[in-house]
Amino acid sequence: MQEQHITVTLGGGCFWCLEAIFQDVHGVTGVISGYAGGHVENPSYQEVCTDRTGHAEVIQITFDPCVANLECLLEIFWNVHDPTTHNGQGADIGTQYRSIILYTNDGQKVAVEISKKNADASGLWPNPIVTEISQLKHFYKAEDYHQNYYRSNPDQSYCQVMIRPKVEKFHKKFMNSNDG
Repeated sequence: MQEQHITVTLGGGCFWCLEAIFQDVHGVTGVISGYAGGHVENPSYQEVCTDRTGHAEVIQITFDPCVANLECLLEIFWNVHDPTTHNGQGADIGTQYRSIILYTNDGQKVAVEISKKNADASGLWPNPIVTEISQLKHFYKAEDYHQNYYRSNPDQSYCQVMIRPKVEKFHKKFMNSNDG
């Protein structure tokens, strides 16, 4: 019997951007912004920003596998951020902004590795994909003010300049097809 809901944890720059995109994916039942991939227990945003905790800003996506599948979510992930840059996305620089996928079991690990290999071979990006693939050890939910950020602050300048164009690009590419 298949699990009712599955989670996957992704990081690709600022978690506000990914959160806003994946909240719009059919079959996604929840998106939580947080921190993972580091060595400090229960870090704060301020600690993660020091670049000394090892954590990345990530989102934990819960989805219904009868409606959405991991492969579709990963295809979106490869398209909505630049997985070829080390430790940053655009003006957001530091290890907390690295591209990372944190898997929860061996099946997910294999699916993620295949997806990365296929995305790299597809020519989607001119440079090699450098996304880190690691086992999820701990996920720490970010502070409440980080949750649902774009929807709660649509007129904030970062939302207008950085997040909105990414959401619009996502909608144009995935919401007008059967892929999203």
